[in-house]
Amino acid sequence: MKPTSTTHQLAFDGLYRSSEVEERLGIDDAFPERFADELSRWEVFNKHLYRPNTYLHKWWARRCGSTFRAILKQLSSDPARRDYYAPGGLAGKVVLDPMMGGGTTLHEAIRLGASVIGADVDPIPVAQARATLSHVPLEELQVAFDRFFVALYGELKTYFQTGCPHCDRTLDLQYTLYGLRRRCGCGEVVQIDQYELRYEGERVIRIAPDSWQIGDGPTLATPPSQRPRLVLKAETTCPNCGEKYRDLLDVPFYARYVPVAVVADCPEHGLFFKSPDVTDLARLRAADEERRRLDFGDPADFAIMDGPKSRDLRNRNITSYLDVFSSRQLLYLSHAIRLLAGEQGVVKLNLALLISTSLEFNAMLCGYKGWFKNRPGAIRHVFGLHAYSFQYTALENNPINRGESSGNLQQLFRDRIVRGRKWAVAPIERRVEPNGTTRPIHIPGELDGGSEVFSQADLTNRDQAFWLLHRDARSLPITEHSVDFIVTDPPYYDSVQYSDLAAFFRVWLARLLPAEVDWRYEEADSAVATKAADNDTGFMAVLAGIFRECGRVLKPGGGRMVFTFHHWDPNAWAELTLALRAAGFRLINRYVVFSENPISVHINNLNSIKHDAILVLALDEDAAPGRWQPVEHIDTSDSEIFCRQCAAALGWLLDGDAPPPDVRATWKRLIQREGSNGKKRK
Repeated sequence: MKPTSTTHQLAFDGLYRSSEVEERLGIDDAFPERFADELSRWEVFNKHLYRPNTYLHKWWARRCGSTFRAILKQLSSDPARRDYYAPGGLAGKVVLDPMMGGGTTLHEAIRLGASVIGADVDPIPVAQARATLSHVPLEELQVAFDRFFVALYGELKTYFQTGCPHCDRTLDLQYTLYGLRRRCGCGEVVQIDQYELRYEGERVIRIAPDSWQIGDGPTLATPPSQRPRLVLKAETTCPNCGEKYRDLLDVPFYARYVPVAVVADCPEHGLFFKSPDVTDLARLRAADEERRRLDFGDPADFAIMDGPKSRDLRNRNITSYLDVFSSRQLLYLSHAIRLLAGEQGVVKLNLALLISTSLEFNAMLCGYKGWFKNRPGAIRHVFGLHAYSFQYTALENNPINRGESSGNLQQLFRDRIVRGRKWAVAPIERRVEPNGTTRPIHIPGELDGGSEVFSQADLTNRDQAFWLLHRDARSLPITEHSVDFIVTDPPYYDSVQYSDLAAFFRVWLARLLPAEVDWRYEEADSAVATKAADNDTGFMAVLAGIFRECGRVLKPGGGRMVFTFHHWDPNAWAELTLALRAAGFRLINRYVVFSENPISVHINNLNSIKHDAILVLALDEDAAPGRWQPVEHIDTSDSEIFCRQCAAALGWLLDGDAPPPDVRATWKRLIQREGSNGKKRK
């Protein structure tokens, strides 16, 4: 990206241009662990607020941008540029991330003046990086979005409206709540999380189990309706026939739900909950009729394949991604696809990714968590648990609601594009003060973006260029020994199967951007073990191939490969050891930083490991052997100590030449964790 001002460019050049005197890389000998740890403890809870330009689209297991900035700063050959808050430091350098995922490395490195190469087997990271690294004026994006939204709203508004029960004013829906239909020997019931829909001080809004009427007070004096009885999710067995309630697996997933409450915000009467009235139900029936006429192409393209996460869908007889959306939500997608066809270039790419990421808040897999006053529109989004979860009280959002409401298209545009673009042209870091608070620090001259190129020759002829490769990183079109640094965050063995989850978005992006992106994805090329194992897995085979390719393209001498890693499983460390050794890498140094929210949902089953080991590696000929001493025991009682000792054991084993079975046996001996009964478990 070329800055809009020549003066700005010249000032930036002066700020970030490194000294020509080559110094030993700072990261070989030291790293500001405590400083990086403090920053990450703040960022980890709100990563999307600290690095908004990298969060246009959903991706999983992102690391803290501040940690990767700190890593890249220590790769500067100019000691003066290693200060975290100094701009630049990597001008003239080429940084590769062969498993770029959310794009953290690319964004942090290009801000420091480097040219970057990003590769991924999944097309979503490539599309997101292209959208967020490419320069396009915010004004142009705003005009295009406003034009798109006005047209979309005009075509869909009648489906997403309701009437105020107090003044009969027609309003935009905020959301509709649904209960889950289930059956027993007596017939059908509808299960919900709880009868209380909203707590507002002394006022409690409830739904009556027999009549389904909604109102205040402990009891509702309304006669029973002809509807099935509402029961709580905790009631698993029918008190009349004694049968367990079971799902309606013979019914499409979206039709397993029935509306129980409509929620909207009246400018005169405020937020209200009401039972769906005749007009509301007529709107739903009209949407169902339209659903039958929608054509998204070959239904086979939406088939849910068997995978470690998508298997949860298939186990509930959900076989098509079409079925996890309500009729109104599919209408939203159909009209968005058609209207987006009139847009072009990076603008179209940004809008398509925005629509796609909105689906995490607009599917029948969303839940309701807005019971309390300070969370009036809180949505439990689809991947809040880094997996598919199935709701008793499902929430059908209104993506075209014009008010401020979680997950609607206008709110997401403000949060993901407006905030991100403003931050990109004036990045802000945080400084932790002695009293434990933080204050913003503006970094002069830095820009989060660059110019896209499509060959290595063009990459080396420009400052802050980016080259994106949608391909298997075991074979890259990069000349030998031409990359200064490789900085990445590889998949963590079997911890997060996010490529499987990404199919939820991929099927729609292929319709939103049919010609702009190659949506092919080969799961076999993904470096993730689908199940922990004691022997070789696809994880090691793919990762070893990627590391070998990294060794081929890395410059000798000062070239370094740096990445973060953690895992409790000794098999994961064993396979990482063998993959690195096969590629000819040795450990130069290691550091440990805080990396995870301790209640992060994708690490709960890992006993809340909260730290990352930062591994600094060089090729065999550039690393002095004998640095690492044998490790006899690894303490599994403390996350930080565990990561530090595992990294040291990795260095020791990389220096050796033990056969693979011995490497695995060593790791299993070193990592022995106690189970709940106090006995050692493997």
